[in-house]
Amino acid sequence: MHQTARFFLQTLKFSFARFGKYTQKQPHVHHHLIDHCPWIKVRKCHNFKCLQSKYKKLIMGRNITSRKFCYADLLNTEQENTKSLLINYMDSMERLKKKIEAFYDKHLLTLDNLEIQFGDFIYYEEDGCILRLKIGDGFNNCEVLLRLEELSLYNAFVERIRISPGEEYMAASIKTSDSEESTCVIVKLGKYPEVEDFIPNVFSFEWVQDGILFYTCQKNLRCCNVFRTSFGNKKYTECIYTEQDPRFFVDLYCTRDRFFLTINSNSKTTSEVWLVDCHQPWNLPVLVQKRNFGVMYHIEHRNNELYILTNYGEPSEYKLMKTSVDSCSIKNWQHIYTWRRKTKLIDMVMFKDHCIIFLKYCNQLYLNTISLNDHSVQFLKLPAWACACQLDTQPQDSSSDTCSFQLSSPVHPPRHYIYMLGKSGLYEQAEQEKPVMTDCHMARLEAKSKDGTLVPVTVFYKGNCENLQKKPLLIHVYGAYGIDLNMNFKPEKQMLIEDGWILAYCHVRGGGELGLHWHTGGCLDNKLNGLDDLEACIKSLHNLGFSEPTSTALTAYSAGGILAGTLCNTNPKLIRAVALQAPFLDLLNTMLDTQLPLTIEELEEWGDPTSDDKYRDYIKSYCPYQNIRPQTYPSILITACENDQRVPIGGILKYIQRLRKVIMDQRHNRDHGRKIPNIILDVQTGGSHATAFGEDSVIEVAKRLAFLYKELGLDDTGPLN
Repeated sequence: MHQTARFFLQTLKFSFARFGKYTQKQPHVHHHLIDHCPWIKVRKCHNFKCLQSKYKKLIMGRNITSRKFCYADLLNTEQENTKSLLINYMDSMERLKKKIEAFYDKHLLTLDNLEIQFGDFIYYEEDGCILRLKIGDGFNNCEVLLRLEELSLYNAFVERIRISPGEEYMAASIKTSDSEESTCVIVKLGKYPEVEDFIPNVFSFEWVQDGILFYTCQKNLRCCNVFRTSFGNKKYTECIYTEQDPRFFVDLYCTRDRFFLTINSNSKTTSEVWLVDCHQPWNLPVLVQKRNFGVMYHIEHRNNELYILTNYGEPSEYKLMKTSVDSCSIKNWQHIYTWRRKTKLIDMVMFKDHCIIFLKYCNQLYLNTISLNDHSVQFLKLPAWACACQLDTQPQDSSSDTCSFQLSSPVHPPRHYIYMLGKSGLYEQAEQEKPVMTDCHMARLEAKSKDGTLVPVTVFYKGNCENLQKKPLLIHVYGAYGIDLNMNFKPEKQMLIEDGWILAYCHVRGGGELGLHWHTGGCLDNKLNGLDDLEACIKSLHNLGFSEPTSTALTAYSAGGILAGTLCNTNPKLIRAVALQAPFLDLLNTMLDTQLPLTIEELEEWGDPTSDDKYRDYIKSYCPYQNIRPQTYPSILITACENDQRVPIGGILKYIQRLRKVIMDQRHNRDHGRKIPNIILDVQTGGSHATAFGEDSVIEVAKRLAFLYKELGLDDTGPLN
């Protein structure tokens, strides 16, 4: 199950003031400095003394709970079974691992490292350290602010960094792959950086002044409380907001001018925002507009006016509105601009007299510049090859006239661009690595679904390929929560293209690629529209000459497992192999169990089977686990984590057991010419939901690809003929 929408339009991906997923091209050479930084100290306060022990207890407690899991014996049996099955893929795994590593090495300097710009400095994470570098200085002059080794935190990474307005303090959330919970470490900056405190289980946090931090805590995957803490001579912590409705999730965001901290409480369909004046942080939060079912909104600030992105009013599409800070209720909202249907907003940046909106229209990336004086709008189509956009951190001074960002695609590494407001021009930053893929073709297609709806499909394939009908095809699908398919760059996708694969991304209803109506058209009692869309996309690709069923594989993660698992039940002959990561397969039983952490939040996506027989019957009609039937299935590899709180391992184990039983019963009656499918469940010890489909290790990627190569009968030693 996907995490709840954290604030209005998680689909918007409003920037958390981080530089994004990619680092600068020049390597950060600091290793020789680390052993010469004795000034990094840990303050000898009681709270921090127990950081290590509390953290260890947290991990131990979590693991003990998981060990009591009622399916323990079944899980142990499954793990032994997986070991014996994976032996058949080991040689291929080793060969593919070497090939994948070579592609990762090509793009070593463009892959994940956290980096933000604040004031005159760049703060970044590398090799378990947080460092600071003055803009314009060489990397040899970087300063080490924090080393995770000093905290005895191993196999951990820095998830988020926040710097206080006067750069007196740094807050950084530290996380491990075994948990979704983060520890926030507070560092007093200065000549000798000093760890002052830590806060466990923090989700979001923002400085409003030097020494005054607001943060939310996560418990059982929910954030419902907002705390205010002051640091310095006398620490004081107080809860200043509590969300009572379990459908809502609370997140924090500072407006770009840092005038307001916004407390955003959101369900899947409804928003409510409270404002904290950063200049008077001890005052109580002020409500912008109380929640109205179906109305979502997000707040920015400029010149004593609130600028509001919302779906309020007709038509029910994204709109930009404004109102005075002193009269901010919905009756005073003034319309500025409404985006067209099929538009998906991605990000927003406020400037002195303009607002820049990054968006997709008909699944193509655009940049809109809106004048906040005369409300005129300029449109700029971004390069056609780009499928994903991510903002860099912007200068703190909103009078700046430049906006920097990155564009990428699954097979094109990120490239940095600058948009100049005054010149209305787009400039590519110099000295960038040229894209390695020069012979990769991209096609934007449309497939006609069962009800006549045209569904976008993005296809990548090698330019000089002949006879595409005989090439392997890998289908990607998600289709839930209004979230887009992940179209960010992955080096292994380049490898697949060079090996002769066709990659297809099916933007089915339930996702957010074509805006708000695209999501509503594939949720609740419209969920089967997503299945119809997926079938139409695959059939259309085959009809257009892209591969054939015996050479087609399907991959999905998390809630995408609903559509993938349902397709395996309804039309298994369309595909030969399936690779799923942390898939949601036992939908009905999960939604019937209101004690699970996310069930209440998910009601607005799937419906409530506990109180409405209509939804109970509808969910049962397509739930992958409930509809396993005697027939020939494709081979399936499922990767899951033992400690996944979002998709309980019990549901996956039940699915695997029932599927295997049906396959064994069909063993003597299988379709002529079709081999008995391999059904493999690879359960990783520990881990969390993010581990299963987030930043995969090369080994896990190689394992999945080895499975697909072997099940499709492909040679993994070189390009496919």
